[in-house]
Amino acid sequence: MFELLTALPADPILGLLTQYRADNHANKVDLGVGVYKDPKGHTPILDCVKVAEQRRTDTEDTKVYIGPTGSPLFNQLMTELAFGKSHPALLANRIRTVSTPGGTGALRVAADFIKRCRPNAVLWVSDPTWANHTGLFEAAGITVKTYPYYDYDTKSLKFEQMIAALKQISKDDVVLLHACCHNPSGMDLTTTQWDEVIKVTAHQGFTPLIDMAYQGFGDGVDEDAYGVKEMAKAVENMILCSSCSKNFGLYRERIGACSIIGKDAAQSDVAFSVLLYVVRCIYSMPPAHGAAIVETILGDETLKQQWLDELAVMRNRINGNRAMLVNKLIEQGVSQDFSFIAAQKGMFSFLGISPTQVETLKSQHSIYMVGSSRISIAGISESNVDYLAKSIATIL
Repeated sequence: MFELLTALPADPILGLLTQYRADNHANKVDLGVGVYKDPKGHTPILDCVKVAEQRRTDTEDTKVYIGPTGSPLFNQLMTELAFGKSHPALLANRIRTVSTPGGTGALRVAADFIKRCRPNAVLWVSDPTWANHTGLFEAAGITVKTYPYYDYDTKSLKFEQMIAALKQISKDDVVLLHACCHNPSGMDLTTTQWDEVIKVTAHQGFTPLIDMAYQGFGDGVDEDAYGVKEMAKAVENMILCSSCSKNFGLYRERIGACSIIGKDAAQSDVAFSVLLYVVRCIYSMPPAHGAAIVETILGDETLKQQWLDELAVMRNRINGNRAMLVNKLIEQGVSQDFSFIAAQKGMFSFLGISPTQVETLKSQHSIYMVGSSRISIAGISESNVDYLAKSIATIL
């Protein structure tokens, strides 16, 4: 059975992590893995999560299956977190949500669901997009193409080209959009640009699939969902994939959600039956523990406020790291303009240096980043930023 297999390349980010761990350099810096880190380089468990987890331990009395949809309370609270309690689509009973194994699981559920809706649909992703988007959808048998998004030369959006491309997309296709904190560029749509994208989407009739992996890491929980809320008001059909890995720090628990919107309650019921069949054929039942933690937090006003406060700390630290790096590069006498880093949002940015320079930073300075010069902003700290800025200055 296995004789015809050939080895596939390892994930480049995981490969970087292996190299980083084996490096004995005293000042080594990991800017590869996209997880939140505190000033000490640790990824902590949120205090609100510890409280919710203890409540879960004290009250859980069974490990029986929870059903393909997952926890109804989790699904309700996640829907309200994304769309708001008074959203017209929610009040019209048009939204259906299932729990999934993380945001990646939500995307795979969406992929198989799309394949059943429109077997020949093309899925369009931004250039660039999260590295795993293409593989996920191609694994479901969907053709993936790209639309213009990020200009590597000007460090800005190719917005006019993006709109022109969207105006050519068929009504039978799907367009994947990042809700906020674009991975990997950090370059987000403004609210005005979102309005234009939504207008084109409604006119063309293609289905928007919004990936919201970082709600709360950009400008705030409500602000980051602007595109989600406004898009859902303007279109008949929509898919949303969301994750609790980053904003709740539940990386290991693998809990996310996939929401679909039909043009009315009847159509949503039919679509939901198909969505549940897809779930049944992939993993049958979602994990329960992470969902129980999230619903405990979102369902308790005190814990929810504690979560919002802890999330603000993470968001402000990342934004602070952006400004700190830019200022330190200026202090090092760097003439190249890196101000775009401070203007971007979320966990990632492109430094805009060459693959050769990236390799030099790794081999000569033990600074690890993806070959495209994508850096994880959370890997920067007060203790390493001077060394990082000085090292970058030497290779420019």
